[in-house]
Amino acid sequence: MRVPDPVAFDTSTPAVVFKLDPNVLHHGGLGVIRSLGRAGVPVYAVHEDPTAPAAHSRHVRGRWLWRPDPDDPERINIGLAALAERLGRPAVLIPTDDAAAIHLAEHGSSLRGSFVFPEPPAGLPRRVAGKFTLHQVCRELEVPSPRAELIGTTAEAIEFAVEAGFPLIAKLATPWTGAMKVRSTTIVRERAQLLALTRECEQQRAGRLMLQEFLPGGAGNDWFFHGYRGSAGCRPAFTGVKARSYPAHAGLTTFGRCTSNTLLRGQATELLKRLDFRGIADLDFRFDHRDGRYKLLDFNPRLGAQFRLFRDSAGIDVALAAYLDLTGQRVAEGLPPVGRSFLVENYDPLGALSYWRRGDLRLRDWLRSLRRVDEVAWFARDDLAPFALMCVWMGRRALTRRFGAKPGKRLVDPPRYEERGRDGGSRHRGRTPYAVKEDR
Repeated sequence: MRVPDPVAFDTSTPAVVFKLDPNVLHHGGLGVIRSLGRAGVPVYAVHEDPTAPAAHSRHVRGRWLWRPDPDDPERINIGLAALAERLGRPAVLIPTDDAAAIHLAEHGSSLRGSFVFPEPPAGLPRRVAGKFTLHQVCRELEVPSPRAELIGTTAEAIEFAVEAGFPLIAKLATPWTGAMKVRSTTIVRERAQLLALTRECEQQRAGRLMLQEFLPGGAGNDWFFHGYRGSAGCRPAFTGVKARSYPAHAGLTTFGRCTSNTLLRGQATELLKRLDFRGIADLDFRFDHRDGRYKLLDFNPRLGAQFRLFRDSAGIDVALAAYLDLTGQRVAEGLPPVGRSFLVENYDPLGALSYWRRGDLRLRDWLRSLRRVDEVAWFARDDLAPFALMCVWMGRRALTRRFGAKPGKRLVDPPRYEERGRDGGSRHRGRTPYAVKEDR
């Protein structure tokens, strides 16, 4: 199914793609770069590594090579201010991870002269991004959600497991602050696994653990909602089905389809309105056959990595909608592209293998689904470098895991700026000291 190009609009305001999580293979940021860049917007992006695949997209006008300490908000603001000084004009700032969205909501007021970004209630992104605090929000607003408990001791974990039964879902309560040596979401199938996970979290100081009842899954039960709520309300608003994920049944979407669900869309948009949320949101739901309700599992106060699945008949996705609204332009209304599908090439084979081993997916069904893909996360004929570098990074990860190498994640500070020419080559390189003005 071909989706039309977006209608013409003013693209003179630059955009900056901003994240704090050191995830080199984050395809959501690449999606924003391509979506805005193809429309003619000058796009600049923060990257943690010079060989990050998205940093080499032909649609990136300038790269801000930087990995700041997420626990130093003052330093982050100084670095962003230095980037704003480089640009020399206000820019739309689009966060692509929870840590960045939380930072802007809580510490972004001093940046508003240099950047334009949504302004939700200051503490709201942290509350909804937190796994247990989201559960508390759901209880306050009487929004359906699975039963959950914040675990402080092994005894509490065992007690919850006895009451709820196995399998369980274990989540890091604040995954953006943990050491991330523990998966942010894990399906726990037995007591020994629960005890091991609890001890591992304590030893690695990965953050407190939340246990959640496991809702029976199955084909067509996992749903997600992507929307942008701005000056004109929630527009656009999309619903889709998560057909596969990695890890299986408890991870990021690797294959999804746009499927209209009026009831769920209304439930999600009403929640955003009640919270007075502003900006891009990505919500995960699971349909519970026991009571016939959609239960809210996760609330990401920023765009979801698979947002390019949703691009309506006017050519608008949530990134373009945010850009238009924040620059004072009208967001055109179009029809959702029902049936459109999206695949993440580097993770879907891994997820499909897990589904196959569990007996949840046949090889021929997986191959058949690949023939119906409308858009993929990495490969694009007009932008090949990110796909090639993604393959290199996946090979590197396989080798380091095979031979036990553990490369460190050093901070890159102060940031280094690289401006790219129209042909994709670097035109200027320079390290930007904090609080030092550079000639442009």
